Amino acid sequence: MDMLPAQPPSATLERWLTGPRFARLPARTARDAAPALSFEFFPPKTEALEAQLWSCVRRLEPLCPRFVSVTYGAGGSTQARTHATVERIVRETSLTPAAHLTCVGAPRGEVDDVARAYWDAGVRHIVALRGDAPNMGTYEPHPGGYEYASDLVAGLRRVADFEITVAAYPETHPTALHPDSDLDNLRRKLDAGAVRAITQYFFDADVFLRFLDRCLAAGVTAPIVPAIMPVSNFAQAQKFSAACGASVPDWMISLFEGTDDDPETRRVVAAVIAAEQVRVLQANGVDEFHFITLNRPDLTYSIAHVLGVRPGK
Repeated sequence: MDMLPAQPPSATLERWLTGPRFARLPARTARDAAPALSFEFFPPKTEALEAQLWSCVRRLEPLCPRFVSVTYGAGGSTQARTHATVERIVRETSLTPAAHLTCVGAPRGEVDDVARAYWDAGVRHIVALRGDAPNMGTYEPHPGGYEYASDLVAGLRRVADFEITVAAYPETHPTALHPDSDLDNLRRKLDAGAVRAITQYFFDADVFLRFLDRCLAAGVTAPIVPAIMPVSNFAQAQKFSAACGASVPDWMISLFEGTDDDPETRRVVAAVIAAEQVRVLQANGVDEFHFITLNRPDLTYSIAHVLGVRPGK
């Protein structure tokens, strides 16, 4: 019987045979401890947005987060709304609120008074930030105010026994002179009395993991919690990222390409990206996540489920 000549492998088969093999990420089971979560909300500007916020709060409350934070607008522009939102969380939910507080636009005495008002309202956790100037202008310390976040942390320690969280920047703060000086600033905030740092959001897991390596090498051993922002509006996320120095990788741009007028596909793409991001981090031992919800709960709830978080546990 004549033998057929051997056929050369196709280009596709050649790739299958010679390319690298990737193992799947480790599967989590019910026996594995779920990570600790925290959520970030922003204070509403209108009645419609107020309803959206509280729908988000109620949707995520059963996940029993460690705390929920409420943001503070540039230049302190949302101070009253932030305070009102935090007070309502204390009164009407089982959640533990953390109020954002910044150095911008106020003397020390006024900032201290805001902190005391939070303490009197039952708030024991502050996210202490330098803050941004109004209209994204150049930051200028108030003549009689706290100059930097490390000064604010020290001041809050004098006001009351707050639990204090600060910010960290895996891709370096846009105004920092050098990555090492940015890391030195983080160390000053922790030395002043902060107990943890939450990062600026990022989209590549390697960005955070490399930052952890740098923190450890610099002697920073406090918990560094990754901030995760599930993206529901990619164009808006690109604008946010350009302003805050968070890089948007090419692969992410490619995945969202052509979805501007297709919200359902955008939602699926966003869920896949965030799920892969947190699963890679979880596989590398990360056991705490801070979700920037943008007051939209569904993506955050879904990703929490992927992480193994269930209502009431």
